[in-house]
Amino acid sequence: MSKLNGKTVAILATNGFEQSELESPRDRMRKEGAEVHVISPKTGEIKGWDKDDWGRAVKVDKALSEATVEEYDALILPGGQINPDQLRKDKEAVAFVHEFFNTKKPLAAICHAPWLLIEAGVVEGRDITSYESIATDVKNAGGNWKDEPVVVHEAMITSRNPGDLEAFNDKIVEEICEGRHQDRQAA
Repeated sequence: MSKLNGKTVAILATNGFEQSELESPRDRMRKEGAEVHVISPKTGEIKGWDKDDWGRAVKVDKALSEATVEEYDALILPGGQINPDQLRKDKEAVAFVHEFFNTKKPLAAICHAPWLLIEAGVVEGRDITSYESIATDVKNAGGNWKDEPVVVHEAMITSRNPGDLEAFNDKIVEEICEGRHQDRQAA
């Protein structure tokens, strides 16, 4: 039996997501038996960014306006520069992240995606990592930035870059198996 059978995972993204940071967690969660939905403010397809140019399109499974926090066991936020910068300007996306955080279910962000955590007001007082260029943003939001491949604080999982994907994916699976972290303080 796969570890995540019966679990449903959301990946919130828009155009400009870092290709590997969406596809690697998506594929790993599916391999472990989870149902995975790519949700987005856009419908149809969103296009990735692959290192230094536009990458492949990914099908959007559900519009953000139709998604509810209750239907998911975990939320993954891929990075890239463009994707989280666009999403942090979207009030509905920011509200979804904030509401998801308050469910105490696993919430994972990699690379520049902690910008969304900052915008959602869920970083203060928490251990977190990110792409090094936004470390000051994390610190200014009250986060305790760490330069480590993966940092977990009460089921909030963060990683620095695509080089950390294996550790990031492993930790997401582990945290989903553990379930809600009842001791996590709401934001």
